[in-house]
Amino acid sequence: MKEHDRQSTAPPSRTHSRTEFDFINKLRQVTKPSEHSSVVVGIGDDAAVIQSQAGKDTVVSTDLLVEDVDFRRTSTTPMLLGHKALAVSLSDIAAMGARPRWALTSIGVPENIWESSFVNDFYGGLLALAAQYDVQLIGGDTSSTPERIVIDSILLGDCASGAVIKRAGAMPGDQIFVTGFLGGAAAGLRLIERGAHLPSEGSDDLHLVDHVMLRQLRPEPRIGWGIVLGQERLATAMIDISDGLSSDLHHLCSESGVGALIDSSLIPIDKKVADLCGRRALDPLQLALHGGEDFELLFTVSANNVSRLPRRVDGISITRVGEIRNAGDGIKISEGSRVWDLEPGGWRHF
Repeated sequence: MKEHDRQSTAPPSRTHSRTEFDFINKLRQVTKPSEHSSVVVGIGDDAAVIQSQAGKDTVVSTDLLVEDVDFRRTSTTPMLLGHKALAVSLSDIAAMGARPRWALTSIGVPENIWESSFVNDFYGGLLALAAQYDVQLIGGDTSSTPERIVIDSILLGDCASGAVIKRAGAMPGDQIFVTGFLGGAAAGLRLIERGAHLPSEGSDDLHLVDHVMLRQLRPEPRIGWGIVLGQERLATAMIDISDGLSSDLHHLCSESGVGALIDSSLIPIDKKVADLCGRRALDPLQLALHGGEDFELLFTVSANNVSRLPRRVDGISITRVGEIRNAGDGIKISEGSRVWDLEPGGWRHF
């Protein structure tokens, strides 16, 4: 179990005294694996890890998508939803440095949706992405629901024993990297909230709108980078960027017991987001820092191993955005000579 790590399509309506992280931390304490357990990593990371056979660890992730919380039926298509349902779980496996293998996907739908082509198209999108990464769908369940669609995605992967990359492990002096570009998915969500639909028509910035909307509706997990970082033992800690750079950096630093300094000028903001924001009164840096759902990888590398990093994997580049510091230094962001605290600004369900 991990925190529900996607940005909601609906804002919170009230203040809660107990957060989802409080709840998860309480469960974590009462379910801590025993000394002789085969559980290598339990509650609190991107996925659980089980030592299943000699020389291999099994990595297990689960994700829940609920209509009108994690997606809107009117803003996506069944095939895109099937793609995203698997993609978010693939991203968790990538964040552990593992290779995805098997999927179990369950779906609950209202009767009128069941009688349509929705479910067939949903699994069509899911299976197309599964084929891309040689993932086999091995099970799941279907059920009726009163009004809204509910999707449960379970994904299993594996890696060499002891090679899994956890959120814990970053050390002062490690360099902080992210894959790809940030802010696209959050910009896409803002447009969806303003009524945009795919395909976009009649707009001078058509290509920009479609680009960011697809970053939100059809994310591409960084499987190749996850496998390389795991197999080559390059990353000291890693997490996928689902809540937003600010929040996920806090998660990683909390687990590692360290601080961090991020240079705002180094953050790889999607150029199409920057172009679009100028026309739509959006702040690209805020979207990149706090938006979430880019499903890029945020990872740390010891200074000695930086030179071993490939420039690209599967055509995706990486960018150094900062450095791990001592815990007492806090988590900060700089802009020139100005330095301030980087507060976690991503989505919280409770």
